[in-house]
Amino acid sequence: MSGDSQGMSHWFDDEAGPVVRPYAMTRGRTTSAAQHRLDLIAVVVTELHADDPEADHSLSPEHVDIVGLCRDSPQSVAELAAELDLPVGVVRVLIGDLVDDELVHVTRPVPPAELPDESILRDVISGLRAL
Repeated sequence: MSGDSQGMSHWFDDEAGPVVRPYAMTRGRTTSAAQHRLDLIAVVVTELHADDPEADHSLSPEHVDIVGLCRDSPQSVAELAAELDLPVGVVRVLIGDLVDDELVHVTRPVPPAELPDESILRDVISGLRAL
């Protein structure tokens, strides 16, 4: 085989460092038990008892990053994917792991169709003022 045989053995760019494939971060998993609740606007919040996720050696650096980012302020799934520069599917699996470990919880915004009508709120305010 003539040519650059060393170049064939490298599957990464020397300047960028080694590449970790997304499925390696999720150990080959593409779904998680909590994934049905993880649409792009679902908000991830760190649990109060999640003191030091770095002490848990079963967590990957990405898990620790998610807990840290959500500790400062709640983050949506889309924001976490952008911040970590990871595919949304990978972030969903990682968040599912953290939900299972009770390090974070996920809240979903109330859909506009389920919000009370503005006229009902005005009637309630008027009723309270009348008291």
